[in-house]
Amino acid sequence: MESIKDMVDVNTVVGDPIETQDGQVIVPVSRVTAGFAAGGSEYESSTADGGGGGKESLPFGGGSGAGVSVQPVGFLVVGKEQVRLLPVDGNAVVDRLIDVAPQVMEKIQELLGKGKSAKGNGKVNGSSTPTTVRTKMVLRPQDAEE
Repeated sequence: MESIKDMVDVNTVVGDPIETQDGQVIVPVSRVTAGFAAGGSEYESSTADGGGGGKESLPFGGGSGAGVSVQPVGFLVVGKEQVRLLPVDGNAVVDRLIDVAPQVMEKIQELLGKGKSAKGNGKVNGSSTPTTVRTKMVLRPQDAEE
C-alpha cells in the first residue's frame, strides 16, 4: 500500500515544470485513477462430519487486487503574457478553432466589404454588410468525468 501511495503523489498528477529558452514554463498534467478490490467466501466442507473431527472448520477462499492508471491530460504552458492548456486528446481542434476565430471573422468582413454593389448602397444580395463584428470569448470548464 505504501508503494502505491508513493507512486500516486502530487508530482504524478501535476508533473515537474520544464522551463524553455524563451522563458515559458511547461507543466505536464495527468489523470490518476486507482482501484482496489478484495473478497472472500467460506464454503461447505466435503465430508459429512465437517472435516474437523467434531470441531467445525469451513474452508475459506479469498482474493484481492489493485490497479493504478496514469493518463496524460495535457500541458499547462505559462508564458509572460498568457497561460494556455494544450490538451492531449482530440479536442485540440476545437481549441484551435477558437484561437483563429477572430482572424476568420476579419477575413469574412474583408470579403463582404469587397462584394459591395457598384451603386454603393452597402448591400450585398439585398442584405446590409456589417461594418464591425464583435466577438466574445466564453470559457467553459471541461467536464470532470468523460
